[in-house]
Amino acid sequence: MASIDPEVTAHVAELGDRARVASRRLALLSRAAKDAALLAMADALEAAAPQVVQANAEDLERGRETGLAEGLLDRLRLDEGRVRAVAGALRDIAGLPDPVGEVVRGSTLPNGLQIRQVRVPMGVVGMIYEARPNVTVDAAGLGLKSGNAVILRGGSAASSTNRALVAVLRQTLDSQGIPADAVQLLEGGRDAVRALMTARGRVDVLIPRGGADLIQTVVRESTVPVIETGVGNCHVYVDAAADLDKALAITLNSKVHRPSVCNAAESLLVHRDVAADFLPKALADLGSAGVRIHGDEQVRPFADAAGTAYEPATEEDWGREYLSLDLSARVVDSLDDALEHVRRYGTGHTEAIVTEDRAAARRWVAEVDAAAVMVNASTRFTDGGEFGFGAEIGISTQKLHARGPMALPELTTTKWVVEGDGQVRP
Repeated sequence: MASIDPEVTAHVAELGDRARVASRRLALLSRAAKDAALLAMADALEAAAPQVVQANAEDLERGRETGLAEGLLDRLRLDEGRVRAVAGALRDIAGLPDPVGEVVRGSTLPNGLQIRQVRVPMGVVGMIYEARPNVTVDAAGLGLKSGNAVILRGGSAASSTNRALVAVLRQTLDSQGIPADAVQLLEGGRDAVRALMTARGRVDVLIPRGGADLIQTVVRESTVPVIETGVGNCHVYVDAAADLDKALAITLNSKVHRPSVCNAAESLLVHRDVAADFLPKALADLGSAGVRIHGDEQVRPFADAAGTAYEPATEEDWGREYLSLDLSARVVDSLDDALEHVRRYGTGHTEAIVTEDRAAARRWVAEVDAAAVMVNASTRFTDGGEFGFGAEIGISTQKLHARGPMALPELTTTKWVVEGDGQVRP
């Protein structure tokens, strides 16, 4: 790794030190104090919506000028409705139980020692993410509720929006008697990112959220522990025993509801026995929604008949997270073939089966290795808000500590508390 500008390293160290001091205060806050601050932050964001939307318009204009893809522009966009939704997520977090102090397990030993495992904050959480300004607010809110200070490094595409949001959040924290340094925004280029990734001892955990290149760069180069979020090459498999009306609704919702997010479906697998009945209607409806099909040769006649945009799928297409109105599609001979396809190309995010055959559903649940497995439901439900967690800080596709939507419990660690009455070990 190339050397990092010493001034940038010193700046990140200062942010980390200030965050560490703030985190010690946060760890001692009552739930009432944290919830009051969250509600005040939500109110302040709504009041500042016009300024936030104006800042966002600057980012959108700059993004269009630089050729930012439409899917990324959608992720970047904040209108007043989305600002209200972001504020609503803070209110949802305020309504959730406080994880700090929760006893995970405990017992009294034969010698009279009382032991318990208790949830405590991580300390300082670093976030590295791309053009998703809602993540700025979600991370700040989840960090506050779980007693963690956060250092946020959003993508340059959202720089104006993130500055506006963080200014509102910091001012509100200060007005509530909580250190403003509980939420800090790291700006700068690649050196700033690399300095954050190597701030071990000042930052307790890093969470990258974005495309595959960003995530893998952080995983490879960080000396700070990383919770790996993953890309979403999510599949919908329409089984031989599927209710085709359900399958059509689930396929359309999974793909077109919001195609630029990681829980949107990117691949459709259809059992041969129902392909002739399902694909004509499905491809016509997908085409009407603007979806382009990247299909195998068995899909092509159905796409042509439906008048849906089609091109032959490549090996790369099967594993691609499009984040756009593109969908790979394949006819499979069996459930086994569908499972094998998912094993080969899936990213461990969300995989859905549509079937009325409970044995097939049980096999899917047991054999698919993913953070979330859906039976007769849209892939779009893999989301902290939809799961009842309030906001989420990301969706983990790893298997250590956290998997799936990460919310308050995943932002804590534990300590063992042992209470005795003079016991010594024999």
